[in-house]
Amino acid sequence: MDMIKTGIFSMVGRPNAGKSTLLNTLCGSKIAIVSDKPQTTRSRITGILNEDGYQLVFVDTPGLHKPKNRLGDYMVDVINTTVADVDAVILLVEPVARIGVPEQILIDRIRELEIPAILLINKIDVLEDKEKLLEIIALYSQAHEFEAVIPLSAKKGDGTDILKGQLRKMCIDSPQLYPDDMRSDQPLRQQIAEIIREKMLGALDKEVPHGVAIEIETLERRENGVTDIGAVIYCERKTHKGIIIGKGGGMLKLIGAQARTELEELIGGKVFLELWVKVKEDWRNNPAQVRNFGYRQE
Repeated sequence: MDMIKTGIFSMVGRPNAGKSTLLNTLCGSKIAIVSDKPQTTRSRITGILNEDGYQLVFVDTPGLHKPKNRLGDYMVDVINTTVADVDAVILLVEPVARIGVPEQILIDRIRELEIPAILLINKIDVLEDKEKLLEIIALYSQAHEFEAVIPLSAKKGDGTDILKGQLRKMCIDSPQLYPDDMRSDQPLRQQIAEIIREKMLGALDKEVPHGVAIEIETLERRENGVTDIGAVIYCERKTHKGIIIGKGGGMLKLIGAQARTELEELIGGKVFLELWVKVKEDWRNNPAQVRNFGYRQE
């Protein structure tokens, strides 16, 4: 088997640090859903970049937060196990001259595991006084000896070439981990469910979208090339069901229309999407339900 240079890198940070945006930017395509709401990412998501004899594997993780339910416990566990199972950790922080509790917990975990780590100071495009970067770099450099400290903008792509150059230095000789044409390890059903959930995060306010789970019941391709998708949206309360459906079914139609557009790009053909809404009371605190909806450690 031919040998190439490979590296597996875990992305960690607090909610909304920009991990999923960076993953998509590095891989050149949409691997993880993105929204401005915290805790968008729930599971370990892998993105793969094949480039010039290198295979860089990025593992996006949920934002580190204080769990409020069993789903939250699962998300924190994903972070802990993922950090321990990679070649290096990429810690994303916001351009603020202080080390918060989530960042300190992650730094302590990195030090405990004695694993190489790169610090990314993200969102520099919104930093008005660029001289503050020196203060932030000094603060984190005192807290831990990082392999590199790189300011960047995941949204605009500024600094990502420098990051990739650093990551290549950390790769090792290895058999290829994934096929050349593979960009993610997510099954198609999971990708479909995540796209629907992303549209709900964008359309709905407050707690409602965080209390939903998507189950793909139907995924069939007709002879004429149309793909039939049937998905059930589970929410935690009857009042939430009414909000998701909306007046005259308007909200559900909006979510479906937005999801269908992106699903047709994903599948590469026309999609007929049907959505239903059902209630499973307090499912995020039920370990069996959390596992049933696919949130389980492998």
